[in-house]
Amino acid sequence: MTRYMIARMADISPVDCPCGTSRRAFVSPDNPTATMHVVDICKDSRVHYHKRLTEIYFVLAGAGHIELDGERFDLARGTAVLIEPLCRHRAVGELRILVTAIPAFDPDDEWFDERQG
Repeated sequence: MTRYMIARMADISPVDCPCGTSRRAFVSPDNPTATMHVVDICKDSRVHYHKRLTEIYFVLAGAGHIELDGERFDLARGTAVLIEPLCRHRAVGELRILVTAIPAFDPDDEWFDERQG
């Protein structure tokens, strides 16, 4: 039994997500611990939240802002943000973000407020 995983982000196909497109590493039924995503933010990212996940965002490139429970904060390369469960959030701008999800990402744990549709 191996106790490690290796991912080459460039080899992972991007998928649509509320923020733009995401390359998700370490997503596997036998890995409940954590996942890592490289997300390219789109201009029409959607406010969303997670009931179980904690996310850590790290800005790899670009500039913009993040909305956290209705408050706005500037983002630039090298900025890190910890987002706890139930915090409504979205990033806006031309950004590439490294996201660590703890526990591992679960697509059933992406929630949107009713008013957003």
